[in-house]
Amino acid sequence: MPKHSYVYKALNRAVGKALHRYDMISDGDRILVGLSGGKDSLSLMWLLSERRTRIPIDYELFAVYVDLGFPGGFSDALREHGEKAGYTVRIAYTDYGVISHGPENLENPCFLCSRLRRKRLFEIAEELSCSKIALGHNKDDIIETLFINMCYAGEISTMLPSQSFFNGSFQLIRPLSFADEDSIRRFAKEQAFPEFINPCPTAKTSKRKEIKTLLKQLYAGNKKIKGNIFRSMSHVRPAYMLKPEIRNTKQSD
Repeated sequence: MPKHSYVYKALNRAVGKALHRYDMISDGDRILVGLSGGKDSLSLMWLLSERRTRIPIDYELFAVYVDLGFPGGFSDALREHGEKAGYTVRIAYTDYGVISHGPENLENPCFLCSRLRRKRLFEIAEELSCSKIALGHNKDDIIETLFINMCYAGEISTMLPSQSFFNGSFQLIRPLSFADEDSIRRFAKEQAFPEFINPCPTAKTSKRKEIKTLLKQLYAGNKKIKGNIFRSMSHVRPAYMLKPEIRNTKQSD
């Protein structure tokens, strides 16, 4: 794929915008890139690697995949893809997926699985002396998280493009925050990235899948809706929001 293709330019602009607006990467950074095997994280690794070759900022990338322990996983194939692409993929073998889908956690296996996986990434980042962890969440993911939290948690919040953890010891960055999922999908196709099948038994029935379907119906009616929703998260008018709920913290005698 020529570097001047339209989809490459669109993604490069989106990544550059996020990196600069949120000051995500500095000279000398050691960055753990969390791979999932999906098009987003594979594209993120490619874009950050390519960017190193043409900017005056030097940083190191360490690709890590947390294997959740499901039968039929693709760890070996992902490692092989990394070798062909010129980078090493560290595989962290766990049983987090099996634990999260245990009988005592059937209502919300995704929450526990995500928390355990994130914890393992922080542990590996510390081991590798990486102060930053890059994840492949995109603009669509951020919008979907907003709706998930409103519908299922009763709050207005979403994932942030850049977020500090543990008193500044780690910074979680999402360089694809301004990139559309459709652009990433077309870029992955142009790059001929392999398609790894997610072995998670609830991947197709999650709350995120439900919200994604709902949003697609909204977008089909008006092409401006997605952009308006995304911009609304940085144009909040507190004077026109409800007052915060007053929680009764008084303990009974």
